[in-house]
Amino acid sequence: MPKKNIESVLQEKRRFEPQAEFRARARIKPSDLEALQRHAAQDYVGFWADLARRELTWHRPFTIPFDDHHAPNYRWFIDGDLNVSYNVLDVNLEERGHKTAIIFEGEPGDSRRLSFRELHAEVCRFANALKSLGIHKGDRVVIYMPLVPEIIIAMHACARIGAVHSVVFGGFSALSLKDRIEDAGARLVITADGGHRGGHVIPLKATTDKALAGGCPTIEKVIVYRRIGEAVPMHEGRDLWWHDLVTGQSPVCEPEFVNAEHPLFLLYTSGSTGKPKGIQHSSAGYLLGVKVTSQWVFDLNDTDVFWCTADVGWVTGHSYVAYGPLANGTTVVMYEGAPTIPDGGRFWKVCETHGVTVFYTAPTAIRALMKLGDKIPARYNLSRLRLLGTVGEPINPEAWMWYHRVIGQERCPIVDTWWQTETGNIMISPVPGVTATKPGSCTRPLPGIVADVVDEDGVPVTEPGQGGFLVIRKPWPGMLRTIWGDNHRYVSTYWERFQNRYYLAGDSAQRDQDGYFWIMGRIDDVLNVAGHRLGTMEIESALVAHARVAEAAVVGRPHEIKGESVFAYVVCRGERPMGDTAAFVRELRDWVAEQLGAIAKPDDIRFADNLPKTRSGKIMRRLLRAIARDEEITQDVSTLENPAIIDQLRGVERPLPAKRAPRKKPETARKPMAKTTKKSSVAKRKPVKRPKPRRASMRRRARRPK
Repeated sequence: MPKKNIESVLQEKRRFEPQAEFRARARIKPSDLEALQRHAAQDYVGFWADLARRELTWHRPFTIPFDDHHAPNYRWFIDGDLNVSYNVLDVNLEERGHKTAIIFEGEPGDSRRLSFRELHAEVCRFANALKSLGIHKGDRVVIYMPLVPEIIIAMHACARIGAVHSVVFGGFSALSLKDRIEDAGARLVITADGGHRGGHVIPLKATTDKALAGGCPTIEKVIVYRRIGEAVPMHEGRDLWWHDLVTGQSPVCEPEFVNAEHPLFLLYTSGSTGKPKGIQHSSAGYLLGVKVTSQWVFDLNDTDVFWCTADVGWVTGHSYVAYGPLANGTTVVMYEGAPTIPDGGRFWKVCETHGVTVFYTAPTAIRALMKLGDKIPARYNLSRLRLLGTVGEPINPEAWMWYHRVIGQERCPIVDTWWQTETGNIMISPVPGVTATKPGSCTRPLPGIVADVVDEDGVPVTEPGQGGFLVIRKPWPGMLRTIWGDNHRYVSTYWERFQNRYYLAGDSAQRDQDGYFWIMGRIDDVLNVAGHRLGTMEIESALVAHARVAEAAVVGRPHEIKGESVFAYVVCRGERPMGDTAAFVRELRDWVAEQLGAIAKPDDIRFADNLPKTRSGKIMRRLLRAIARDEEITQDVSTLENPAIIDQLRGVERPLPAKRAPRKKPETARKPMAKTTKKSSVAKRKPVKRPKPRRASMRRRARRPK
């Protein structure tokens, strides 16, 4: 029986060349990109070795650029020594010591600025404080903080003394924090009394106490940064205030030079078995990757103000807040809170206030802000923006066009980037002064990255429009080294599928006639509809192209005849359709058929006020699959932005608590579901009768772990 590749049904013809003015001023010209690509093709290892010698400052220069004796545990620059903090901060002091390194804005409106010299001094003071507690090279330190400058200071202080940091996103539950502390075997936790997010105070210290009460025997001390100013319990002998600890510490701390392969950090991602995976990144290879990709992709120059909106609890915040841009001497913006506090103009106000020139955010944020209309961003002066970027998931073409037209004012290139926690740095992306862009495509691999699309046997898929497995054929310096404490899982997750020949990304993709890559979604999200293998992203993009649709998520539901049917969750612009929606459902189904073909028509469409997302903006697709299949929800929903949305996604209507008390704020955080409900027209709607939940008309299939 012939194999079925994943079919691409998306037809996107629009193309945007770099504008002449941007091209003339760009850091990387066409001839520069050609030279980089030619060097990488002719001498792959030499290409990366030359970059490492030029871009990094070595305490002991390396002589062995690459080691594959224990493949697929690859190593780079293995006999060289350096320090990451030194390479980010110290190297910039002479020329840029006075320059602003960090512009911080808190959700309540407070702001601070730190120059490179001030940041360096604070890092040294905190590094000396860590040393005073007995923390040294190789010790693991968990950081559970709000998005304030001190989280960057803590990370660099660890790097300065050779300790391994593991940042845990502040939205994670006590149980999630506990699991990560225990897996890392951390000696120390750095947290805060609280943080601001979405108009609420996030009780970080209370969550830390709860996590430690349930285990974590390796923890010796807890350092608490005072951000909120509220009283929190301090455990005598264990808990220490940040400000007390740094008082009297020297602003000078000589760096601990470590081997190039010394772990810089662990960052945990969710795993299919339920146990989080501790992705381990090296020092030299990781830093090289984020430094050069910051130059290539973001076209950084000395006058730029760079804002990556990601929390540092995620890899995007590590690579393109804490390390990459700062290593290039670039000013970075940090904003603590949510994009809709106090209103949907907050992102654009931050851009205007601080003169942001390069803006890098997630498609989920773009779609959410697009839903609010064009008038809000039009209130702000965005004329200093010169480059826009997207990260985190594929961006549908209509959201791309809105971003281009409304935010970029049709003059800013958009770099749609593909990469992962595991890859460490951007892998596939336009080079803005060179690459013509297509809405929805991440275009081509960067120099030194050998990406491919292969079928189930690992054979390249050469026919344009036919999808397959996205793989990386050759190792690269910024890649993960292993899964902390579980190398077998590292090999089985990323390499065994193709006999250790390729790194398996877990995404499906296709290439068009120009060799541009189009990410079609996670391999687990591919639908098998009547013998056709369809990527979910393309169906979502077709739905969002409808004038009334702001956002969509598509999952598969078991079907007795077709194998799987298409189940779509849709968020509309303006009011959510209520009552008899049959006519609008037919309109959307016909729209998708017109855009993609009848095979892609959703069998079920359910309307919601918003999609379930983590506090980092990721759509919780496993949760949506469980709801569509009438399965029990076993997934951890502790990071769900709005827990109240689950009933709505099930088709169950209930009066919202805000209806009963529209103005009175709850005195405690006892009912987070009511507090996190967004201020919108939802609160004004009349209660409707609750329909009976839809029952499955067939036996449930076993859930496929993701």
